Parts: sequence; C-alpha cells; structure tokens
Amino acid sequence: MTEKESHVKHFLDLIKKARKGKFKVYIGMSAGVGKTYRMLLEAHTLLRNGIDVKIGYIETHHRKETHELLEGLPIIPRRKLFYKGKELEELDVQAVISLRPEIVIVDELAHTNIEGSKNEKRWQDVMEILDAGINVISAVNIQHIESLNEEVKSITGIAVKERIPDSVLACADEVVNIDLTADELITRLKEGKIYQAEKIQSALGNFFKADHILQLRELALKEVASQVERKVELEVSKQMTSRREKFLACISSNDHTARHVIRKTARLASYYNSKWYVLYVQTPNENQNRIALDKQRHLINNFKLATEMGAEVIRIKNSSISETIIEVAEQKYITTICLGKPHINLFRVILATNVFNNLLKKLSTSNIDLVILS
Repeated sequence: MTEKESHVKHFLDLIKKARKGKFKVYIGMSAGVGKTYRMLLEAHTLLRNGIDVKIGYIETHHRKETHELLEGLPIIPRRKLFYKGKELEELDVQAVISLRPEIVIVDELAHTNIEGSKNEKRWQDVMEILDAGINVISAVNIQHIESLNEEVKSITGIAVKERIPDSVLACADEVVNIDLTADELITRLKEGKIYQAEKIQSALGNFFKADHILQLRELALKEVASQVERKVELEVSKQMTSRREKFLACISSNDHTARHVIRKTARLASYYNSKWYVLYVQTPNENQNRIALDKQRHLINNFKLATEMGAEVIRIKNSSISETIIEVAEQKYITTICLGKPHINLFRVILATNVFNNLLKKLSTSNIDLVILS
C-alpha cells in the first residue's frame, strides 16, 4: 500500500466510524438488578424529549413493574420463525434498519438466535444495526462476558453457555453498571420481583447466595471501572506519553489450561486497552501427521476463541519454543509475555532447554515483563 493509499484508507475509516451508531450497554451482576427496567425508563425520557426511540426487543420475564413500562412505547414487531414445530420470535434486524429509528432498545445481548437466523448471536445483530448508523441501547449480565466465564463458574459452579466476546463491550461508547447490594437483590427475589414463586427457593440455594452475589458484584464494578479507564485513556490522556502495553499469550497443543491463559491475557489487554497476540509454536513433534486429532481440535477451538476475543493468532513452525518467543516479542514490540502455571507442558518444554536462560536474560535487558498466570 502506497503512502497516498494509506491516507485515503485512514480517511475512509474516519468516515465509517463517524457514520456508525453509538452503543450504550447496561451491565449488571445478575438477573433482576433492573437493567431492562432502566432501559425502558430511559426510552420514556427520550420519547418525551422528542427522540425517535423504538423497542427492537425487550424481555420482561413477566415482571409486572417492568412490563407496565412498555405502555406507550413504540414497538417494532418481532420476526416469527417456526423451529421444531413451535412458533418463536426473534429481533427483526431488517425491520429495524428499514425503519431507521434514532435509537433502538435491544435486550439480552448474549442471546443465541434460533437456528436459521442470519446471525448466530444477538450481539452480531446489534453490530449490524450499529453499522447502519442506528444508535443502540442494550444490556448484559457480567457472567456472559467471555473472559470472565471461568471466574464466574468458579464462583457459582454454573457454566454459562451464552457469552459475548470482550471486543463487543469494548465497542461500547458508554457502559453503565446497575448496582444493588446483596441484601437488596435477595429481597427483590423473595418478593417475587425476579422469578415466579416456584423458582425462588431454588435460586436462593444456588446462584443467589449472598457470597456469590458479592463476588459477582465485585466483577461487575471492576469491569465498568476498566471500561471507564479505557475511555479516559482514549479521550482524556491523548497528550500523555506512557509505555504502550502489548501482550503475548503463549500456548501449546498439550496445554490443558490454554483457554484459561487466553482469557486471562484478554482481561489484561482489555484493562490496558492494548493489542494482544496468541502464539503457538509448532515443533517437529507436533506436525499434523503426529499430533492427535483431539489436540488439533483443541488448538483450532482455542485459535477461534482468541480471535473472537480480539487477539491476533500467530502460528510458527520452529524446533525452539524459547527462541521463537524472543523473536516474536521483538518483532511485535511485546511488553508482557503471558504463560500458564509452571506445571503446564509448555513451561516444562521451556525449562528443559538451554535457551530458557537466554529468554530470562533477554527479558531482563529489554524491559519485557514475564507473567505466570495462576
């Protein structure tokens, strides 16, 4: 690409960004904190102020006080689909784009669309609407954020299947936390404001334990704080000069904690609003003829996960893992190299080579940090 073409591309990128809709996300520690309620309140305020706002998709979960707020708000009819003999409803993306409201409310950002829909996930629908220049207000619970998936599972014991990539939240122009204390949330649950009567006791004994809520609340507050930090860095601190962080997550086909390393590195990169990479070094022992099919499958899934979360995946064939890490770190101006705990196979391989001393020596002289992730 010539210098002239580069300038043209930069200008086109600026135009595209200016045409894109603004994105606001309400985030909460769990169901029942009042995200949907707040979105509907905001819709009424916008409507009173002459803003063309419409409801694209709202899920009230039969909560009386939330459902009553729909009264008087213009609703875009949902798209009806037949799936396994049942008539189901989804957000009608084309109808939203055709009507072109100034703002559209789209609930349940992590929702998986019915098979046969254009997009697999609702967040992809939202991206399409934003690209059309329409502003979107949406909502998500903290447990649906990809990089927090394992942490949430360790807190609650529940594996959340519907998730959004961290990059989706990073696209948001504004992230608002809907916060309640554990006591307030449990009171709402007992009063029947979250689930119907038959589900209350089960919820109290599982997800809605006070210690679970407290830890999830902390995650939500930290997430919003990191989003504010990113916004400050982008909009306030442009004149400040500081080291630009770049992270390199190193994984191997034998590394059972690869997904954990990827997610933790994603969190670090998200916090610092930094570019990050995932490096896999394919040694002669790991060529396609020798590596087991299940390991190949795990690798492909990990590459896909990393890409979805905003990483650039680097695959290199080399007999020396340590030398390759050093070379990539220098080429990409990496500031922090991330590895799993010492018990993982990748670390064993590095320790088993004489080059490991060179790696440590290089890190000590080049201002590159080495992080061993728990």
